Amino acid sequence: MSFQKLSYEVKDNIAHIGFGYNSESSMTVLDEDTLLELNEALEEVKKGEGAGIKGLIFFSHIPRVFLAGADIKMIQKLNTEVEATSGAEKGQELYNKIDDLSIPTVACVDGFCLGGGLELALSCDHIIASDDSGTKFAVPEVKLGLLPGFGGTYRLPKKISLPGALDMILTGRMIDAKKAKKLGLVTEIFPKENLVKVASRYFKKGAGTKKRSSPMDALKENLEHMASENFLSRKLIFQKAREGVLKKTKGFYHAPLKILDVMEQGASKGRSSYLALEAQGFGELCVTEQSKNLIHIFFMHENSKKYDGAKGEGSVLKVKRGAVVGAGTMGGGIAWLFANNGQSPILKDLNNDALELGLKQSSANFSGALKRRKMSKAEYERKQLSISPQLGFDGFNSVDLVIEAVVEDMKIKKLVFGELENHVRDDCLLTSNTSSLSVTEMAKGLKKPERFAGLHFFNPVNRMPLVEIITHDKVAPETVEALYKWCVKVGKTPIVVGDGPGFLVNRILMPFLNEAAYLLEEGVHPEELDQACLNFGMPMGACRLMDEIGIDVLVKVGKIMEEGLGPRARACGISKAAFDSGLLGKKTSKGFYLYDAKGKPGDLNSEIEKFLPNMGSKNMDETSIQMRVFLPMINEAARILSDGIVSKASVVDLGLIFGTGFPPFRGGLLKYADSEGLDRITGALERFASEVNEDRYSPAPLLKNLVAEKKKFYDI
Repeated sequence: MSFQKLSYEVKDNIAHIGFGYNSESSMTVLDEDTLLELNEALEEVKKGEGAGIKGLIFFSHIPRVFLAGADIKMIQKLNTEVEATSGAEKGQELYNKIDDLSIPTVACVDGFCLGGGLELALSCDHIIASDDSGTKFAVPEVKLGLLPGFGGTYRLPKKISLPGALDMILTGRMIDAKKAKKLGLVTEIFPKENLVKVASRYFKKGAGTKKRSSPMDALKENLEHMASENFLSRKLIFQKAREGVLKKTKGFYHAPLKILDVMEQGASKGRSSYLALEAQGFGELCVTEQSKNLIHIFFMHENSKKYDGAKGEGSVLKVKRGAVVGAGTMGGGIAWLFANNGQSPILKDLNNDALELGLKQSSANFSGALKRRKMSKAEYERKQLSISPQLGFDGFNSVDLVIEAVVEDMKIKKLVFGELENHVRDDCLLTSNTSSLSVTEMAKGLKKPERFAGLHFFNPVNRMPLVEIITHDKVAPETVEALYKWCVKVGKTPIVVGDGPGFLVNRILMPFLNEAAYLLEEGVHPEELDQACLNFGMPMGACRLMDEIGIDVLVKVGKIMEEGLGPRARACGISKAAFDSGLLGKKTSKGFYLYDAKGKPGDLNSEIEKFLPNMGSKNMDETSIQMRVFLPMINEAARILSDGIVSKASVVDLGLIFGTGFPPFRGGLLKYADSEGLDRITGALERFASEVNEDRYSPAPLLKNLVAEKKKFYDI
């Protein structure tokens, strides 16, 4: 029998099924053809079961990838609930064939074992794993608005206990081989070179019979499952899990709640009845707009890992070592990023106090990973010590990338680059971590502007994934490509944007915050405003966000935006009034809210009544508040597309989701606008233009054109 997607052979009476056979891809997924061939291979195994074939081994031909799950494009094709339910049922039937074999079965896992891949492994009697650091296990379907539909919610609790299974399924987080063994998911860990060879030991004794576990393993398993099998204990486990989900997701996400419903309702049922519930739950979730939006984001994020911009004629520099000029909180965060990726950075500033602040920030980032057991003490010390703090330019001739992170002042930045150019190689990349200043203006003072660009990180660097690569007319394509690939290499999500006031993210964020300030001025209560933002799905309210950014920063950026964009960006006086009152936000423990010594927000600050005399006097329904703050964002995004700051709606959405926390379940700002209807949005903007302010709400020409042509942002 000939197979194209997998290999099948019988050696020494043991069947071997290998995934990724003849594949040119670095990732192995379960597409339709692979699933069909797997079914054929299992039929061959069944024919020889108990006679010539004494056992079955699953492995992968692709290094460091066992199975990365089901092909998401296959899931996208499921248009109805019936189709999706039927698809899950077929997958369940296939995995039941593995489960029901009378011969021992072993999954040899090296690398990623995710989603449908882990569900397949769970159908086997044993999972053995390689000791490679890249071996990871997860059921990440919840992140796509789905549930594991090939038996994962049924088999995982039986393998590792109900609480452990709920944690994995509800979060989608990855665990390594050591954690998997501790949970009981993995039987043993071996060097990857020996996995398939070692698997044969499971067939030497009692050949032809199932070898589930040793007596001690069985006793341990029974003790672990005892609490889960008790009705009252099980009820309490699900109650706590549901409370945790609602606290974390605020009820916005459907999948975690559906997962809990399926697992709780099916807890006392047999396999066939349980799997019917699971398939039905998968079918219901698969066709929701929320799942489609999350899958849309998944593909956007995956595509962002591949550079598709203009290619230059010269070679693209590979960044091996970096340097940071400016060692404050942000500079320390960027130094941490270099160090965490083995790029031994130089951290430079003018005085030791600043260097100490930067090192304190990098140390705090590493300490957080240490506390979460993401790194060892030795690794923490090695990486922190790899940062070289200094006052001069020693060693700058050996670095490939310099990131300037000094104060946001054009004159100072130009002086820094003027001196910096004298101490680096001709091919060294120079960048500015500016959030608002023109990189075109900065480039004017450089001898080699082609190797310079903006590289805007978001604070805190260790948590915020987005980086804006800001271009200008004289930047070389090789420079942009090198910076893009470096960002991907260090785990960031890059977007390439043109130069202009606020670039992409801040230009869209400022109308949101500015309009929030105008609502406060009109008399909307700060807490009602923040609650409306939270109920839309934002991670924090507008007033809390202003405190987080810093009122002083908002005043400075607001001035730049108004100078660059004109009357529609005229800053509300609220931020200036707060600044003049000495309320800078979280950094001074006082802003719209009060903050404790650890920066945790508390009550509303009564001092804001000084500049909000009408606070709470205006009654406005939640939907109206949301329209007032979110419609200007959509309008400004349309102008950004017209200005050529970015060329695609997907870049806008990627930037807003990963840069501001715009609710992922809505698919992104412009995906949300398309789903709401651009004609409705334009009509609302025109109404607000006449009722509130013409400058701030006049619909962008592009928006009007799209409505006239009956097109959407994603049609551009």
